[in-house]
Amino acid sequence: MKKLLFVAVAAVAGIFVKKKIDEGRNEQALWQQATDPVDKA
Repeated sequence: MKKLLFVAVAAVAGIFVKKKIDEGRNEQALWQQATDPVDKA
């Protein structure tokens, strides 16, 4: 029973960490786009 609980907690923690990493990547991509130098035509 303890092993099952541990696996469940580990899975939830993994999902949480993946969400945070994805949010950071999206934020970084947004800043990259916002600060991208503009080429003169």
